[in-house]
Amino acid sequence: MSADVARRIALGAQGFAEPRPAGAPTRRHLRKVLSRVRLLQLDSVNVAVRAHYMPLFSRLGSYEPALVDDAAWSHSARRPRLLVEYWAHEASLVPVEDWPLFHSGAKRQGWWRNYATVVEASPGLVDDVLAVVRESGPMGAGAIEKALSGGGPRAKDHWGWNWSEVKQVCEYLFGAGVLTTGTRRGFERHYDLAERVLPPDVLARRVPADEGARELVARAATALGVATEPDLRDYYRLAPARSRQAVAELVDAGVLEPVEVRGWNAPAYKHVEARVPRVVAGRALLCPFDPLIWERARTERVFDFFYRIEIYVPAPKRVHGYYVFPFLLDGRLVGRVDLKADRAAGVLRVQSAFSEPTADVGRVAVELAAELRHMADWLELDDVVVAPRGDLAPALSAVVR
Repeated sequence: MSADVARRIALGAQGFAEPRPAGAPTRRHLRKVLSRVRLLQLDSVNVAVRAHYMPLFSRLGSYEPALVDDAAWSHSARRPRLLVEYWAHEASLVPVEDWPLFHSGAKRQGWWRNYATVVEASPGLVDDVLAVVRESGPMGAGAIEKALSGGGPRAKDHWGWNWSEVKQVCEYLFGAGVLTTGTRRGFERHYDLAERVLPPDVLARRVPADEGARELVARAATALGVATEPDLRDYYRLAPARSRQAVAELVDAGVLEPVEVRGWNAPAYKHVEARVPRVVAGRALLCPFDPLIWERARTERVFDFFYRIEIYVPAPKRVHGYYVFPFLLDGRLVGRVDLKADRAAGVLRVQSAFSEPTADVGRVAVELAAELRHMADWLELDDVVVAPRGDLAPALSAVVR
């Protein structure tokens, strides 16, 4: 297939080939997005908007963030919890029913395994942490530490452990699936027993590693549409050998179809249910952790768009900015903007704006200005202000004014 066809398949798989809802998005729309992307990545950076909220805005337009909050951190008989936190691509919200797949052994060893030495050295601390959470309900690591120290400052020579060890134990138990996130307060994770968060049938399900790998690769293929084996592996950070075996087995089962994409330097696989949209229209701002673009090599291969996140680059050495959102217009990445939500001033600040070499700058400026205004309204910000940095900034500033 041509690179253009592959690009349209990828966009369709991620939900960008359909128009946004005419009315206010509902839980039904959330479910539809989740059936495609399969997860929402979490990230602590809040310079513009939390990462797990943005992919829904990119696909649905303005919606109530409570739609995600209720799905992830609350439960009732009428509105059961849809999402649970775990290490998927990175820290992510994943469908509750997918929980057993992440504990099947298909994924590569998590970094939290590094805390095993603390757990082994302090088994009593593990028991104490679990006892506090069991008695008191969802708690942050700091609150657990205070409870264990009697509610007041603890002498540094007492018990031989400190706050960091409590946090490490919590993270180890989170990775092992004993604890999960009951809720969040100000984005702080409040740990709770997995048995109080997840349905009994989900907790009881045991999935062999090979089956787990096949299920996760199939989900990745649904989300990506067409992809190389490393693309599929990266979506859930699977162990390489497990991923390669799962891809081969899914090809044999007729779930994946081997294809050659002109211009790609590796074999590719298309999910048999992936469709080729005739046209992809519309616009969207994409946060750095959107699943359409988070794998930078794939982004360059699919969209001919070189993209790096520059949060950890010293300011004088940044090329495009601190927290840069690529701009998708009619199925192509045509520009990028460094965004900051200045909540105190009520302003969405465009700290830089750049166009791609072949883009129609005039049209990009008009469409981007409209999407920035839409995003500002969603974030309840009064104005959009464009700084004079980047080749797109003059045209964008003129339209915004």
